[in-house]
Amino acid sequence: MSKQQARLLPSAPTPRKTRLEDQNILLYGPPKIGKSSFAAQMDMPIFAATEDGLHGLEVYQVPIGDWPTFCQFCQEIATGDHPFKNVVIDTVDNLFKYCSQYMCAKLGIIHESEMEWGKGWAIVKNEFMRVITKLASLPYGLFMISHADLREIRTRTEKYDKWMPTMSKQAWEIVYPFLDIILFATLEETEEGEEQRVIHTRASKYWEAGCRFPVPEVLPLDFQTFKKEYEEAVSK
Repeated sequence: MSKQQARLLPSAPTPRKTRLEDQNILLYGPPKIGKSSFAAQMDMPIFAATEDGLHGLEVYQVPIGDWPTFCQFCQEIATGDHPFKNVVIDTVDNLFKYCSQYMCAKLGIIHESEMEWGKGWAIVKNEFMRVITKLASLPYGLFMISHADLREIRTRTEKYDKWMPTMSKQAWEIVYPFLDIILFATLEETEEGEEQRVIHTRASKYWEAGCRFPVPEVLPLDFQTFKKEYEEAVSK
């Protein structure tokens, strides 16, 4: 190796990223359960609002109606010339649709399937991954919201329904690998017979969820409560 050539091997291990703002988070659940309200409790969030559902919240938001607008939004966030500390995509389902519509129009096709050997899908996925990966690498929290849908799961021995995010399979294949936390919001009945809004942090046969740190499996649908439990889990 020449003296001028930079050394690739590290001299120290990479420190763990433990701040909640350093985690890529997905929250999904049925409509109107309080997903956006949960995200609004974060420290200085900015909403990339891909659907019209924030009327009841006083938050900073940028209406996103197409892919070029979202790309411009990402460029402005990347400059750092703003007070925002967390980026909320509400919802990631619509955002992927906008990416698909834009790329199909650019390719002169109506649907990705029109191109042979899955080339259309590959081009859309590559574009979506390019922008989302760059956004996730910025020093801001990345919080994505999706709705929930019951999907039939079939195995060799049984058939059952499982709650999953409503985003398309192609979007899920891109988003899932770099998620650190997946939260499933739902309504559950208490011992007193009352309904309460909760989040599940661990995967089940009947829903998708997960967290890298040992937080309680079920928590109230409240960001401050989740943050407190998360910080305690990290400290242990």
